[in-house]
Amino acid sequence: MSVPMLLYFADPMCSWCWGFAPVIAQVREAWGDRFEAHLVVGGLNPDQREPLDERTRSAVREHWQHVIEATGQPFDFGFFDRERFVYNTEPACRAVVTARTLEPGSEFRMLHALHVAFYAANRDVTDAAVLCDIAAGLGFDRDAFATCLEDPKTRLATGNDFMATQSLGIQGFPALLVGDDEHGLTGLTVGYQDYAPLALAIEQWLAARENA
Repeated sequence: MSVPMLLYFADPMCSWCWGFAPVIAQVREAWGDRFEAHLVVGGLNPDQREPLDERTRSAVREHWQHVIEATGQPFDFGFFDRERFVYNTEPACRAVVTARTLEPGSEFRMLHALHVAFYAANRDVTDAAVLCDIAAGLGFDRDAFATCLEDPKTRLATGNDFMATQSLGIQGFPALLVGDDEHGLTGLTVGYQDYAPLALAIEQWLAARENA
């Protein structure tokens, strides 16, 4: 029987993914020895070229408030003082893929660091220099990270993550799926979910798999 997979689809600039950060950490701690975990960057908004307008800025603020109410995660609302901010999530997603390329398994640490930087510290994670600083803070060689970040192969790999997300029909983040070669993939959640119902769903999936 193949090792089951835990597929986590997220974006570094998705506020609900930041809200879900403690939950996915619990899931990995509790079930990490039972699954092969993979992080796929979903590409929440990878093609944005225009600055946030007031309507979108207001919608983002509302999302943040909902996440705070549901999860208690910290947010720095100084973000909304930024002028002409282009909410393009591709560079931050590419930073996660860069980490995965240079040090397989580090992508979860990178995602968390980007979430903290963007949401709690109001750092501009669309800026390559900031991304490299964050990587250096995690122990990566800054120059090597910068080179890999701009490598066409890394851009292609990032695009492949986006396409994998789309091919599975995932239209919201965070999303968590489990599966194996014998039984295919099963969705546990698309959107925020507390830990307890997720743990129950994982237990039920494993029990059904073992009894199949």
